[in-house]
Amino acid sequence: MYNQFMKYNINVTSEIGKLNAVILHSPGKEVENMTPENAEKALYSDILNLAVAKKEYDQLDGVLSKITKTFQLTDLLKDVLKNEKVKNTFINKLCDNESQYKIKEKLISLEYKDLASELITGIFMEKDNLSKFLSSDRYSLPPLHNFFFTRDASMSINQEVLIGRMANKVRRREALIMETIFDFHPAFNAVTVNPLNNCCEDSKITIEGGDVLIAREDILLIGIGARTSAQGVDFLIDKYKREKKNMNIIIQEIPEKPESFIHLDMVFTILDRDTCMVYEPLILKTNRFATVHISIENGIVNFIREEKDLLLVLKKLGMDLKPVLCGGNTDQWIQEREQWHSGANFFAIAPGKVLGYGRNQNTIDALNKEGYEIIKAKEIIEGKKDINSYERAVITINGSELARGGGGCRCMTMPINRDSV
Repeated sequence: MYNQFMKYNINVTSEIGKLNAVILHSPGKEVENMTPENAEKALYSDILNLAVAKKEYDQLDGVLSKITKTFQLTDLLKDVLKNEKVKNTFINKLCDNESQYKIKEKLISLEYKDLASELITGIFMEKDNLSKFLSSDRYSLPPLHNFFFTRDASMSINQEVLIGRMANKVRRREALIMETIFDFHPAFNAVTVNPLNNCCEDSKITIEGGDVLIAREDILLIGIGARTSAQGVDFLIDKYKREKKNMNIIIQEIPEKPESFIHLDMVFTILDRDTCMVYEPLILKTNRFATVHISIENGIVNFIREEKDLLLVLKKLGMDLKPVLCGGNTDQWIQEREQWHSGANFFAIAPGKVLGYGRNQNTIDALNKEGYEIIKAKEIIEGKKDINSYERAVITINGSELARGGGGCRCMTMPINRDSV
């Protein structure tokens, strides 16, 4: 159990404030519990080699553990499931959500450590009747193949945690786990907001963390497409209206294909006070995908209007960001290739200090031309270089296998506390 006096308040008012605490989940057996046949159902286009992916992930974990407080998700889950009341309430919700009442007694019988593990790696189906014997399903409770992308199931927004309403059923257990952790773990002072607890719940509400960027305390950037719906944005609009908070929500429509456009942070991330990474064809060039500015003031929607592009709206609101182009500025084919492998997906640990995949060489070179020193993860982990010695830097991790899972460094991190910028 974490020290009872070591409490972290939720405070994320930007994408770039100095990182003080983050939740990670090292990929485990759940990643291997997949075949080419069920990969698409698990939201993958390919199956990963866990041994290689784990080595690459250890670089991300190693860098972050060196410079900030890291929490491992499985450890947090074990901590909260020690409490029998929490455990039983969680199991009841889980069985309701996944219609798995027949395994309820099995779940209750598991020790908290085993339960925490099997909730992520999956619970095998007991073939104890003909229907189960003939079923092609291997699991009563499927593995959470995507959970090392901790960004999506919960979002720290200012001083609250918004619990994701996942677009795909295969990921909805992730949101229940994150809500339970934030509601009951002694390490966090957290207020959770869950669309499912809204008395006027709309089944069309979906919202995932990869689509939500905090540009400033009063500016949210939200992508809508395959994973986040207009109704998900409406939920937030209604929330801020009730609270009479002033908020600017900038919407960027995202194509549902190709699958690399899954979330907004796959085409746009903020790097510094004055710099951002963009996938140029979608964010800056003329296309059919709308950018919409929603202004909320004193409990009413002041206006909703379409804008030319995302950067122009931010500039009007006092954030003048220079774009660095994913894939560089010479060849659109290179831009497409590097975007496919999460070339626009960077995670800031402080203003101007970011983590990304080293495999996207043209993107890394573009950052270098903007004054970002290129540092290999190994150099930070081994203490050969100190990130505090640099004004701007990009720390590169290997991503030959992780990138094939469909996400980058921002996808794999769930920050819970940052300094204000």
